[in-house]
Amino acid sequence: MLSIEKYQQEFVFFLKSFQIKEEPKGLYKPIEYILNLGGKRLRPVLTLMTTDIFGGNYKEALNAALSVEVFHNFSLVHDDIMDDAPLRRGKETVHEKWDINTGILSGDAMLIMAYQLFENYQANVFQSLAKLFSKTALEVCEGQQYDVDFETRNDVAITEYLKMIEYKTSVLVAAAMKMGAIVAGASKEDQNYIYEFGRNLGIAFQLQDDYLDAFGNPETFGKQVGGDIIENKKTYLYLKAIEFSSGKEQEHLKHLYNIETNKTDEKVFAVKEIFKSTGAAKATQQAVEAYTNKAFLVLENLNISEENKLLLKEFGTSLMSRNV
Repeated sequence: MLSIEKYQQEFVFFLKSFQIKEEPKGLYKPIEYILNLGGKRLRPVLTLMTTDIFGGNYKEALNAALSVEVFHNFSLVHDDIMDDAPLRRGKETVHEKWDINTGILSGDAMLIMAYQLFENYQANVFQSLAKLFSKTALEVCEGQQYDVDFETRNDVAITEYLKMIEYKTSVLVAAAMKMGAIVAGASKEDQNYIYEFGRNLGIAFQLQDDYLDAFGNPETFGKQVGGDIIENKKTYLYLKAIEFSSGKEQEHLKHLYNIETNKTDEKVFAVKEIFKSTGAAKATQQAVEAYTNKAFLVLENLNISEENKLLLKEFGTSLMSRNV
């Protein structure tokens, strides 16, 4: 087993050596640009780490890991167009640096490239990877549509929100881990168990992200604290605050989410106070802990060493204790 940092280094080295076509430049330059913007590389690292955990050679999983990363970045390019986002990881988004048509077409090409990377595997492994990938890619699209739908709805239920973040975020984390198990030749049962581990950890990760968006350290968070509040996003925090608040407090919160104001700092402060006073902030932290523990319970069923179970648990713990 390697350290997380070493898996990251190995993956980045492989990514740098990946040959992206040069012509036409208008199609391939934006792909090269987005893939080299950096990021935590969490998903490909999970693929490599899982392969090792199940007794495989992580180097054999590099193509699968790159497929996950290419797909993830494809989804970001199209999400940024839909959100009209000017920045991604502190740099211009693809559609801002080039144009919307380029973002759409280069994104489409990335989706195809992600599939092509499975061609480097034997037929049975290729089939398993492609089948999982198709299911996951469709679910990510469904999650994005739910997210879009929720923007104009005032009756979103907690169960609906959890399904949205499961599809939009956690299924790709889960698939990244299952791909590592497939490449390692793990049993079907272990493949499904590691998927469940990743799925629950992915939900916990997104809920933690919701919490940090409101209450993270602005110096280390990496993006604007309170961004979800400014954009009136109905996150888990908001939905819990609506559930827990009194009539008057509930009306005030809804009012804050329906007004246009230049005084964003005042709005963020007021909403955060409601999140705290209603118990929504505490409930969100409890949900993060609950889904993390659900993930840890799955580990008991895995046919791996106790040492490797502990490594997965330590990884999950470090992910949930982050404050950035």
